[in-house]
Amino acid sequence: MSNIKRGARLRATAAEIVDDVVKGGRSLDTALRAREDRVAAEDQALLKLLGYGVLRRHWRLMHWVGALLDRPLRPRDSVIKELLAVGLYQLSETRIPDHAVVSQTVEAARTLRRPKLAPLVNAILRRALRDRIFENLPSHDEAANDHPGWILEALRKDWPDDWREIVAANNERAPMWLRANASRGSAAEYAKRLEEVGIEGQLLDGIPQALRLVGPQPVDVLPGFADGDVSVQDAAAQIAAPCLLDGVTGRVLDACAAPGGKTGHILELGGTDIDVTAIDRDATRLEDVADNLARLGLDATLIAGDASKPDEWWDQEPFAAILLDAPCSASGVIRRHPDIKHLRRASDIEDLSAVQGALLDALWPMLLPGGRLLYVTCSVLAAENDGVVSGFLARTPDAREDNVLQDYNIRDLMRDKACGYQILPGTAGMDGFYYAGLVKVC
Repeated sequence: MSNIKRGARLRATAAEIVDDVVKGGRSLDTALRAREDRVAAEDQALLKLLGYGVLRRHWRLMHWVGALLDRPLRPRDSVIKELLAVGLYQLSETRIPDHAVVSQTVEAARTLRRPKLAPLVNAILRRALRDRIFENLPSHDEAANDHPGWILEALRKDWPDDWREIVAANNERAPMWLRANASRGSAAEYAKRLEEVGIEGQLLDGIPQALRLVGPQPVDVLPGFADGDVSVQDAAAQIAAPCLLDGVTGRVLDACAAPGGKTGHILELGGTDIDVTAIDRDATRLEDVADNLARLGLDATLIAGDASKPDEWWDQEPFAAILLDAPCSASGVIRRHPDIKHLRRASDIEDLSAVQGALLDALWPMLLPGGRLLYVTCSVLAAENDGVVSGFLARTPDAREDNVLQDYNIRDLMRDKACGYQILPGTAGMDGFYYAGLVKVC
């Protein structure tokens, strides 16, 4: 296959993936998996770069597409509209030579069985270069910030002094964080192992197992990854396990456990002092938990079930601690999952907060007197965080807020909320996470 044909297939596939997300409502991971066999292994990284990048900058790219088109494309040609976005993203955000971008993106229109639109694609991309359109930053709110209007409105309401920084962080590529296995060595020791193979890792005060890589790496080049010496996990997510386990022994429940990163961390820290049960309603995703624990050489009781319906799976033996990593909008991890900006709707937040409250109500009777429940989301929206926890405390007489953040280095990274604490996206390079500790009074 010629380089032009190969490059055209890659760009056509990227356009189809973006169209699947924007028009079809599929997740980016699902869309990528559905087409990964169409692109050579050596081109997978560029395919992901284009998919993630176009979705991240979609509103700005669509603004430029609209300005360059004399008239809108037909709805059935939406994939060509996304192909134009793929082309404009390459011209504005990558170092791929302009001539290669134009020739291969034009050929991609033919690969997509739209040969009659190939001249239009050629004209639009050349006009973008000629008119230096990338120097004209849009003034329209959504295009200027590359976020849908409802998210911008929610961020301005909840974070009036910080929303611009949150938006900027959301539009950046996320760094790669590692979690050193505490049962096998410290993060500082693992950083030395990385240095020996030419990889630089940076430590973070207050989160003792965390290392931030200066540049992302395939996991198969990380020393001891296959043996469980290290895992990939954002530093903000690493706060959960030590806060949950502080002073805890006995039975521990990880509700909504998949894909198992926090489950593994709990077991690494708790060792033989704890007995972990991990539950997730998605049996397929629970297999990911099993795979992660197998790599780490750890064991837990895994249950496929609905955490909001404990009568279907609970053995009536109470737990000393419960981690509720609640389903949420994921508005704090948009930089890792830019499809969130396309898939979530304002109406989802009320539904999600109802689910979160129902999970708290269902899990609370399973907690021992004096036990701790740690409520966690990867959201930055008050309606899913302190709004949910405040409501729960108001209707639950034996629940009190538990101050679980003894380490002041962690406190310095977090914002105090009406209940709980919030890490904002981009703080020390971390994702956005919310934490609230709850204790059952005797």
